Amino acid sequence: MNAERATVVGAGSWGTAFALVLAGAGLDVRLWARRPELARAIEETGRNPDYLPGIDLPENITATSDIPTALEGTDIVVLAMPAQKLRAGLAEWAPHLPENAILVSLAKGIEMHTGARMSEVILEATGFPADRLAVVSGPNLAREIAERQPAAAVVASIDPRTADTVAAACACPWFRPYTSTDVVGCEIAGATKNVIALAVGAAEGLGLGDNSKASVITRGLAETVRLGSALGADPATFSGLAGVGDLIATCMSPLSRNHRVGVGLGRGGTLADVVAEIGQTAEGVTSCESILALAGDAGVDVPIVESVVAMVADGQRPELIADALMSRQRKPEKL
Repeated sequence: MNAERATVVGAGSWGTAFALVLAGAGLDVRLWARRPELARAIEETGRNPDYLPGIDLPENITATSDIPTALEGTDIVVLAMPAQKLRAGLAEWAPHLPENAILVSLAKGIEMHTGARMSEVILEATGFPADRLAVVSGPNLAREIAERQPAAAVVASIDPRTADTVAAACACPWFRPYTSTDVVGCEIAGATKNVIALAVGAAEGLGLGDNSKASVITRGLAETVRLGSALGADPATFSGLAGVGDLIATCMSPLSRNHRVGVGLGRGGTLADVVAEIGQTAEGVTSCESILALAGDAGVDVPIVESVVAMVADGQRPELIADALMSRQRKPEKL
């Protein structure tokens, strides 16, 4: 199948950046925005002033706030909504999804209260077969991709043909997709790295240096590998773009929302004030408790995730991040 038309549901920074990638690959792209005024602004100015100011959008991207119009006759539906809003949104959109479309998840989170990965939420809410679903993950900071800086990603589906179709649809001069069949690994890596980025940001906000941050990243990766492996993922996935690649970008870049929230908390800010200042969803904040619950059910020890939950959900001191590393029993290093 060669896709010609794609719809991106969600006109935030990552949804808009991925629309640019699809358009760069030659597809006609419809960008759905929940707010009619944002859709109008995109149509009238050729820019997304709220999320990617200063970035020109090509003519093969159009915007609408009408979901039936956005989805009509499309080949690929890209879901770019915050993780905790995805199920409710799909309840509204599912009747309008084209029967033969491929669904693509950009969301990186674990659903609160259910512990469901985003692919599980999508399949439950739509009734689509799993072989027509793909997830995209990797070191994909939206602003850099919108500026057409070179980046790579992983497109994962249980059906290699679906992964190949989506990869072909988003392969453009500045975006290089690889394919995988490890949906579980890509989703666990994508969700957990946001929590580790909160921890690294908190370390930075506390004034700790690169040794400390590198230690948190590395041991955070170990926690992610343990959790993903316990849930059936391929451990090799965590050594690739969806694993260590995305982890490095999200933990170290000032463009990362989760990193910025962590920095603000490390400097003594309240969660409400820090999140309000950033003004966009930081998935690690909303998913950390769900990831900790998944780890508990799987019998996996995740001390850094646990310390982030204590900091975010219970308002405890950011110094717990260092405690999570330094108070551990000495033992051989293992991933």
